[in-house]
Amino acid sequence: MTRPGTSPARFVAPNSVGIAQSHCAVVVFIGDHAYKLKKPVDLGFLDFSTVAARERACRRELELNRRLAPDVYLDVAQVLDGHGKTCDWLVVMRRMPASRRLSTLVTQGVDVHADVEKLARMLASFHSTARRGPEIDAAGSSAALRKRWVDNFAGAEEFVGAVIDRTLFDEIVELTLQYLDGRAPLLEERVRRGCIVDGHADLLAEDIFCLPDGPRVLDCLEFDDALRYVDGLDDAAFLAMDLERLGAPGLAQDFLAWYREFSAARSTTSLAHHYVAYRAFVRAKVACLRHAQGVAEAASDAQRLTILTHRHLRAAQIRLVLVGGLPGTGKTTVAGALADRMGAVLLRTDQIRRELPGTAGLAAHAGYGRGLYDSGNVHNTYQEMLDRARTLLSHGESVVLDASWSSSEEREPARAVARETFAVLTELCCVTPTEIAEPRITARVGDASDATVEIAAQMNRHFASWPEATHIDTSGRPDTAIATAWEPIERSFR
Repeated sequence: MTRPGTSPARFVAPNSVGIAQSHCAVVVFIGDHAYKLKKPVDLGFLDFSTVAARERACRRELELNRRLAPDVYLDVAQVLDGHGKTCDWLVVMRRMPASRRLSTLVTQGVDVHADVEKLARMLASFHSTARRGPEIDAAGSSAALRKRWVDNFAGAEEFVGAVIDRTLFDEIVELTLQYLDGRAPLLEERVRRGCIVDGHADLLAEDIFCLPDGPRVLDCLEFDDALRYVDGLDDAAFLAMDLERLGAPGLAQDFLAWYREFSAARSTTSLAHHYVAYRAFVRAKVACLRHAQGVAEAASDAQRLTILTHRHLRAAQIRLVLVGGLPGTGKTTVAGALADRMGAVLLRTDQIRRELPGTAGLAAHAGYGRGLYDSGNVHNTYQEMLDRARTLLSHGESVVLDASWSSSEEREPARAVARETFAVLTELCCVTPTEIAEPRITARVGDASDATVEIAAQMNRHFASWPEATHIDTSGRPDTAIATAWEPIERSFR
């Protein structure tokens, strides 16, 4: 092996020598240097089967990793055979102190919040200047993300049944495609906002070192440029997934929160969950490949990662909740509490009807079916609310709709919006005896609702049967009603 000024053959202390390997590389540690060789393997998604391919990969690894760790990636060197001819290539690196490996620190319970915050800032800064362009933007589309998922499903299929549970795998596929089918506008918007970058794409805690002068991030994905073209949030989600895998879910959440703050990147919680799930499944597939190579613990790793994938895909599900009922039944209290618990957007007809064009001069207290509440204005209010809900749902936000939903003709369009956006629909109808509802109505102060006891009575006579809804008794304590309302939502989680 030749490299000016460096020779691993020099005398080193015995305890300074070591070796580590992954499914596609071997790293030899000698003194204060590390030497990384590519394995001569063809795994389908990467091909290092020839010397020329391994040379290209080594040079590419050096170039790409110097973006985040220029003082770690030193050079590319030849490996010579007994006749002095080049038989392989390797990457020469500055050796990092194993005791400062992020994965080690996390598993030891060391407080690394300050280091991880610096890492989030570093990653956001890296993304702000990362390469962008039409080719990279193309990787951010719904179709491109779908292809990445489907390719990984195909790569894992041979291990389903033997390593990965078939039922769990099938649910992962269903939940993934359901999310993607309804979120094209969200992904298109992120492309327009420049969120798709030439990133790292392999942010594992074992490849990050927390040094006094700042973190060092190693080993980006170099074998396929297209796989490195990712949403910046997707890049960050990889490390969040790994921190959770290591038993630090709170730290993972903090890291994503810091990344969002430093990158000023608006993003929905559902998309973050989806990206965490994707990264978990990629690692599950890699664990399956390691299992096939004879690594004993890899099968259990794959199983844990598929469970993690499933958990985040469930959390990413988009939901539309209709909360209806007569005035005084407490539907607004229930709707607000559910929205808070779900992290959802709350839309209320009582507020929206006043925002519609042409309603400023209409009487709010003209009586049932007149003024602001004539059939045309009521329909327009519901239509506007559903238009807003459709936009929110397609952009990855769950939505709670607070309205009377007294007409069956207004409910069906809401169901159509749920189908169109692949949202999980829950319908709730709040009910309470008249003798409880009426005092609530008369006691209202400063509420957006204009309903009176007389209007409530007339609405009751025209309230269409709602068999599809779960009826929520709101005559008791609010927390009891809210807990009851949460049950059908909780059951709808897969």
